[in-house]
Amino acid sequence: MGIVSETSTFTKILRPVLAWSVGILFFFPIFWMVLTSFKTDADAVKPEFLFFFTPTLENYLNMTENYDYWRFAQNSVITSVFATAGALAVAIPCAYAMAFNPSRATKDVLMWMLSTKMLPAAAVLYPMTFLTKSLGLFDTHFMVIIVLMLINLPIVVWMLFTYFKEIPREIIEAGQMDGVTTWGEIREILIPLAWGGIASTALLCFIFCWNEAYWTVRLTTTDAATLSKLIEGNRAPEGLFFGRLSAVSAAAVGPIVVLGWFCQKQLVQGLTFGAVK
Repeated sequence: MGIVSETSTFTKILRPVLAWSVGILFFFPIFWMVLTSFKTDADAVKPEFLFFFTPTLENYLNMTENYDYWRFAQNSVITSVFATAGALAVAIPCAYAMAFNPSRATKDVLMWMLSTKMLPAAAVLYPMTFLTKSLGLFDTHFMVIIVLMLINLPIVVWMLFTYFKEIPREIIEAGQMDGVTTWGEIREILIPLAWGGIASTALLCFIFCWNEAYWTVRLTTTDAATLSKLIEGNRAPEGLFFGRLSAVSAAAVGPIVVLGWFCQKQLVQGLTFGAVK
C-alpha cells in the first residue's frame, strides 16, 4: 500500500511538472519574439538589454506606417480563406467517393496523393515560376490560391477520408433507399455527421495556408504578397533587423494563435473524431 501511495503521489506531482515544462518549452520562442519586438534594432543585439530594457512601439509603428502591414494581412486572409474553401470543395466529394465507394485502387491513389507531399518544392520552382509568368499569373491572388489549395489537398483528403470511414455505411445506404441523391447524401447526411472533422480539417488547412512561406515568397512581389513576404522583406545586405523582424513576425503569427486558441475545442474534437466508439 505504501509503494502504491508513493507512486500515486509521485505521478500526481510529475505529470503537472512535465506538462508545464513542455508548455514553457513551446511557449518560450513566442515569448522571446514578442519581447524582442519591443526593443530597438540596436538593443535587440546587445547582451546587456537581454531582459531589462526600455520598451518601445517603434517597430510596430514602423510596420504599419512604412511597410503597409494591413495590405499584406489582407492578402494572407484572402488567399488562406479561398484556398481552404477550394480544398474542401474538392476533397469532400473525393473523400466521400473513396470512403463509401472504394475500389481496388483506392489505397494506391491515397498513397500516391500523400507521396506528392514528399516532392522537394525547390525541384519544381523553376517550371512553376516560368509557367506562372508565361500565363501572366505571377503575383496574382488566383495563382497563390491555386498553389496553396493543391499543396494542402492531399492532407485534406486523407483527413476527411479518415473521418468519413468512421460513419456507419448503413446510414448512407438508408439515405439511398429513400431516394436521396449523391449531392443530397453529402449535404444532408455526411456533412452534419462529420462536421467536427470537417471543421478541424478546415482549421488545419487554413493554418497551413497562412504559414506557407516558400511559394508565397517566390511567386509574389507586391500585389499578392502575404505576411510571409513581409517577414522576408526585413532582411537586408547589412544583416537582420531583429527588432523589426520580431514585430512583423509577432503580428503575423498573432491572428493564427488567437484563432487556434478560440477554436481549440473544435480542433480537439475533430482530431479525436472516431477515436472512441
